[in-house]
Parts: sequence; C-alpha cells; structure tokens
Amino acid sequence: MININAAKCIGIDAVAVTVEVDITNGIGIHLVGLADAAVKESLLRTVTALQSLGFRIPGKKIIINLAPAFMTKNGSGYDLPIALGIIAASGQRELPGLGKYVIMGELGLDASIREVSGALPIVEYAVKSGFSGCILPVGSAMEAIEYGDTLIFGVKNLTDVLRILEEKEDPGDLLVWNTRLYQKMKRENQRRPRKGEYMDFSEIIGQEGAKRGVEIACAGNHNIIFVGPPGSGKSSLAKAMAGILPPMTTEEAVVTSKIYSVAGRTAVRHFGLIRQRPFRSPHYSASLPAIIGGGGGESILPGEVTLAQNGILFLDELALMPKSVVEALRGPIEDRRVVISRLRSKVSFPASFMLVAASNPCPCGYYGEGDRCTCTPGQRLAYMSRLSGPIMDRIDLQVYMRPVSPGKLVRREKGETSAEVAGRILKAREIQKVRFAGEEISTNAEMSSRQTEKFCPLSPECQRVLERIIDRMGLSARAFSRIVKVSRTIADLAGREDIIPSDITEAAGYRFLDRRDAGM
Repeated sequence: MININAAKCIGIDAVAVTVEVDITNGIGIHLVGLADAAVKESLLRTVTALQSLGFRIPGKKIIINLAPAFMTKNGSGYDLPIALGIIAASGQRELPGLGKYVIMGELGLDASIREVSGALPIVEYAVKSGFSGCILPVGSAMEAIEYGDTLIFGVKNLTDVLRILEEKEDPGDLLVWNTRLYQKMKRENQRRPRKGEYMDFSEIIGQEGAKRGVEIACAGNHNIIFVGPPGSGKSSLAKAMAGILPPMTTEEAVVTSKIYSVAGRTAVRHFGLIRQRPFRSPHYSASLPAIIGGGGGESILPGEVTLAQNGILFLDELALMPKSVVEALRGPIEDRRVVISRLRSKVSFPASFMLVAASNPCPCGYYGEGDRCTCTPGQRLAYMSRLSGPIMDRIDLQVYMRPVSPGKLVRREKGETSAEVAGRILKAREIQKVRFAGEEISTNAEMSSRQTEKFCPLSPECQRVLERIIDRMGLSARAFSRIVKVSRTIADLAGREDIIPSDITEAAGYRFLDRRDAGM
C-alpha cells in the first residue's frame, strides 16, 4: 500500500488528508473516503492523464481511500496524489521522495497540472507538520513564495512531479523561486505602483465635518455610516478611506491572504502575500450567503464580511438591502467572526472589518434639503426604520452629509491630502499598538467591556457630561460603550493620554440617529 500526503481546507486552515492506494487481485477502481462528485470524476481524468504519458492501468482491483473517512473530501486537487499512488503502487516508477511532501493539483487530460484553491494554508500546514515542502501547481505556488523556510515546487505537468520524487537529478529549477512565472511576476510587481488607485482626500471638495469623522473612524477602526442626499459625496469619501488606512502587518497579511487563497481568488493572478487592505463593495441586492458566506455540504466559502478582513466593507444604499442581510451583520460586527453551520459541518471564518455604510435619508433622497423632498412622513419613517436600532447601535459614527455649496464647488478649494491625514492616523494606531501590547487586539474599536474599563478611565467631569448626554439622547448601553471608544480614539489623535469632556461631546455628536427626536 502506498500513502501520499495531501490536505483539505476547513475555514482558513488546512488539515491532513492521506491518499492510500492499494492494488490487489480483482477488477475495477474503487474510490472510498467520503469523496464528493468532483473527486469521483477525477478517476476518469487521472486514468486518461496516465495513459497519455504511456503508463498502464493495472488490470487488477485498485482501491483508493481518502483518509480520514469521516471527513468529506471536495474539489479536484486530489487528482495528482491519486495518479502518483497508482504509479507507485503498480511499480511502474520508484518514487523515494513520495512521503516527504504535501502534494495537491488538478490533472488535465494531457497530464498538465492546473491550479487549486487553498495553496497558502496547505503550505502553512506542511511547514507546521514538519514536511520537507510542498508540490503544487506553479500558479498556486506563487501564493506562498514568502514561505522561504521550506521547499515549494511549482510544477506544470506530471513529468515535473516525477522528476522531483524520483530524486535522480536536481529539481532546483522547479522551485517556485526559479520558475519563469515567478521571474515574470516579480518584474511586473516591481513596475506596479505601491499605492492603490484611490481617490485623494484633496480631490473631495468641502465636507470637512465628514472628513473629520472619517479620520476618527480610520484611526480607531470604527464603523461609520454616511447619511445624505445624492451627490453629497458619500461614495467618494468611502472610496478615499482605503488610501488613508495604515499598511497591514505581516500577521494581518497572512490571514487576509489565506482567506483569498481558500476562496480561490489569488491563483495565477497574485504574487506573494496580499499587502493592500481589501476594499469590498458588494451591490445592495447581494444575497445573504454572498455577504455572510455559505455553500453546500462542506464546500463552504467565505462571504464579503470575511473577504473584507483587515479592510473595509462598503455597503452603499444600506436601507435598500434586504432586512435579513442587514440584521445578519450584527453578529460579525460584534464578534469579528462568522460561524456558518450546515447539517454535517460548521465552519468559522474571521470577519474583522471596518463597516462603512451609506444611505439616503428618504426614498427620494432629498429630505432636509428645503422643499425638494416629495416623500410623506410615513414613507420617510418606513425607509429609515429599515436601519434597525440594533444595527445602528453597532455603528460607532453616524455622519450626516449635506450638498457642497455652489461657491466651494466653483472655487474648488482643496483641503488636506490623503498622505497628511494618513500620517495622523498612523500615529494614533501606533499609540494603540503600544497600549494593547499583550492583549489580543490592536485597535480601540476591538475593546471588550473589560478592556474599555481598563484603558478608558473617565474623570468625574467626563462622567457627568456622559451621564447628561445618555439621559438626554436615550442611548443604549452599547451606544454608551461606542461613545467611550470613539472618545479614546479622539484623544489618541490629539496625542492625549487622558479623555477630556470635549472628546466625549464630539463622540456623542456622531450619534444623531440615536436621538429620541431624530426626526427620521
């Protein structure tokens, strides 16, 4: 019996799968081990690929077991391990290196090898498990080029794999760092601009108050919603936010890259770890599985809340989204994780993102702008009631944006650049990094109740101000916590160690939708 090391992704981590191949007296090819339809179809692909290279299929009983048997195996990545098992078990080639590597790949009918998803978690699993390295399709192997402490072979066909496993010659040219694809993508990466094509803050005319709210949100990783009429700059301001966030740490880049690897979003098109923070902007008609994640059986894929990990999830026209989708955001926002349960499986994905939402104040969009609004009070109330109290409680800053005055539009007076704003945000993030050293968080928005009490002490004067605000506005306990966290971020931006009453007042000013007399 021959054993080949493979892997399977559950969530964003890979676990061991052993492909066992045994050839005995009898007839037929039997595949067992809870394989789904894609894996069962691999038998015909594998047989055809082997025959294309002149290998024979033994006229005996071939038993292929994917262990452990209690776990469903899905996808086409087991083609290559199965083919190698048949070759080794039938004695057609001696493969002394077979047990040293984790091997995955989809076979073409001509024995070429196509990309598979989840390459980055698979390489991480191989490193932690002590294997010599991985053998992966060259496009998939590109995801893991920054794992320089293990051997990662990028192969194009079955012949390349046999060269590595026979150990008769040096296969160094097949290491992913020596491939032509790597050299090509390295040149393209060097020519590619380091910064994404984001709108600069100086290009957004006016809206100084909203820009201040954006700066606070980015400094503390707080959720924010823009409410205002069409053309007031809500979408432009949201898109500009991606250019002022601090760069990702290596740990953040690894987690984000693993998510995109599992989702199959990086093969061939990406070089190494994802270093730019994601900016996800799904349409307001997106379904619940598209936003939260889902799939059948154990083929569960991450949704937009997970693809926005360590970045921004921008939901335009939030009031037009299905209520079930909006309400489903409450869990990921609070827990920074999303758990997707099915009858036979349960998968947990990270979902630590900054929610940026935008909405018109009424169906026509012009409520509050003179007599332009054509909506009845009942229509306005029904429209804004779609943004329920619980979801608004979880949004730290609520910013109302009015149209820019004609004078400012004509004069086009430019304000601060994104680089200037980003500099202040980075300083505030550095303060938080030092503050939360030893904790499992890195920003103010992530603080628990215990951490808020520890890191946000309030003076008696601040307590009196906050008490009056809560009593006047009728705020919930969660809204109170959000105000304190935002106050902590405002103090960080000012470089103050202590929170002062003006910080509390400014933070409370960003909760206009919570007021008893909000009038929406």
